[in-house]
Amino acid sequence: MEILHSVLVAVHIVAAAAIVGGWFAHFRNPTVTASQWWGSVAMIVSGIALFGWAMTGEPDHMKLGIKFLIGVIVFVAALLGRRRSNRGEVVPTGLAHAVGGLGLVNILVATLWQ
Repeated sequence: MEILHSVLVAVHIVAAAAIVGGWFAHFRNPTVTASQWWGSVAMIVSGIALFGWAMTGEPDHMKLGIKFLIGVIVFVAALLGRRRSNRGEVVPTGLAHAVGGLGLVNILVATLWQ
């Protein structure tokens, strides 16, 4: 079971890296990339699984709730941006920066909240 937990954590970290890395890679010409979209999906799924795993102990419900809310906002923003990109429309700069910026905020909440 410890291996499964480690795999879930690794997927969660790689998903966060895909979101923030895609943002940094396209910072001058903001858009929502496919890697950011799939990263947001993987982050939500692995985050829910890790939350279920944490319920066996004493989780910090406030921290996990805030992380989940930010994750849902990143997911929705990535969905909207990816749909626009797939239709050949220009992704609004604010929407593209919201995906990466909130992904970074989610990482900071996870690491700095003690």
